[in-house]
Amino acid sequence: MTPSLGQGPSDVPQLSVPGGLGSTFDVVVVGNGVLGLSLTLVLLRRGLRVTVVGEEGRPMAASAAAGAMNGCFGEVTAATLDNPYGLAKLELDVAATRRWDDWLAALEEDTGVGGIRCASGTVVIHNSIGMAEIDDAGMTAIRTALETYGEPFEAVDPAEAVPWLDPQPTARPLAALFIPGEHGVDSGRLLDALHTAVLRHGGTFVPEHAVRLVYGAGAVRGVGLADGTVLAGDRVVLAAGVGSQALLDTAPMEVSAPIPRLISGLGVSVVLSNRPDAPPPDSVVRTPNRSFGCGLHTVPRGPHHVYVGATNTTRPYPSSDPAVRDLTFLLDCAARQLRRDLWHSDITATRVGNRPMTLDGFPLLGETRLAGLWMMTGTFRDGLHTSPLLAAELADWIIDGKPPVPELELFQPTRPPIQTMDRRDTVRYATVHRLAIGHEWNWSLPVEWPVLLDPMYEAQYRAVAEQLHDTVTPPPEVLAYIPAFPELADMLRIYYDNAGPRAAAG
Repeated sequence: MTPSLGQGPSDVPQLSVPGGLGSTFDVVVVGNGVLGLSLTLVLLRRGLRVTVVGEEGRPMAASAAAGAMNGCFGEVTAATLDNPYGLAKLELDVAATRRWDDWLAALEEDTGVGGIRCASGTVVIHNSIGMAEIDDAGMTAIRTALETYGEPFEAVDPAEAVPWLDPQPTARPLAALFIPGEHGVDSGRLLDALHTAVLRHGGTFVPEHAVRLVYGAGAVRGVGLADGTVLAGDRVVLAAGVGSQALLDTAPMEVSAPIPRLISGLGVSVVLSNRPDAPPPDSVVRTPNRSFGCGLHTVPRGPHHVYVGATNTTRPYPSSDPAVRDLTFLLDCAARQLRRDLWHSDITATRVGNRPMTLDGFPLLGETRLAGLWMMTGTFRDGLHTSPLLAAELADWIIDGKPPVPELELFQPTRPPIQTMDRRDTVRYATVHRLAIGHEWNWSLPVEWPVLLDPMYEAQYRAVAEQLHDTVTPPPEVLAYIPAFPELADMLRIYYDNAGPRAAAG
């Protein structure tokens, strides 16, 4: 039986760290992705003794598979701008953008590693594949956000702005926006630089898998490894993406149950060879968000390769293997919508990442009901981009008890479910994005079939929502995948029973 919050294990075993290092730390950070390493680096610069726990290969993590589009306005949708939670996330994204130049400069000074930024600017293309309810609305929302924040941008001819583009005629881009302040970074070089910087500032790494939380008297005491070793610290930060859930599950139910569970936004991406006579664009090139994901995008990887991403499938648990349908869909989209001769490219790398989603669609940032246990995950697609900001804010919050920016406080882990749309709008959103997958996959159907499928999907999603809860509805990207993964419904019911409802916003 799980001990109650106030009782926990009182006999903490003899503490030790592999390699003969010390046994007690000011902070134990679980997770060696971009968020965990960034927080560790800031804490070390503040003079704390910190260790990072995580397997060297980062199995199933999001960071290593990310295309690392280093922007926020290109991610804006109509749903971002019509509720306080979406606007709060946008505010955090904008604030993070303003930190990246200094963050990269400090990393280079610490490590000598340069060239982390691999793309300059972002071109958002509006192509003929999209649906009016998604792409037209998305382009309008992006422009609105840019104008609201006074961010420089330019309406450009996509053929002139990106000569590399050569899609099939039926997928040609009709318009584009160039955002000069949104860039791209090489996630592999970024991870290497962060790792080196942590070592140079005196941090330590424990390349093992943490399997349980150690706690007592209502407070965390450290984490236990699979071999029985305990890493002691009265502050533990779960920053291991979707992998944080397994550790959270070892906490008492009154700690874990009122926190929206972490699930996987499984993404598949590829690195493709590029013809030497057609150099890839210097910028990120992307569509608006659609098909439950971040749209189709490409980021240069030197003169001879391009990164192309990414799919998104909501799953109850992480996975390490690409599905045939996801890889086929991505490659087909790349050749049809970006450049036709990519069909003849070599696949030099296939990457699978598990974006950390939550059951209500928003991050988990702050301290839990177990004193000293902090969470820094659930960021879905925003984790890498917001890492300099979140690392600084969480460090101040953890060390000094300094209240974070108001936007961050909205996403404290223990909370009622956040809703940004009513049930009708959620069901409609899920239906439209489900149909968008078919259109993007170039489906060949009699013209009236999509019209017939529309109300069928809508009825299915409405029935699923009504069976879950009388008033609370999960976000569209969760609702739409419950028929395929019924475990999601069970997870939602447990969370709703323990967290209580929150009125819809917007």
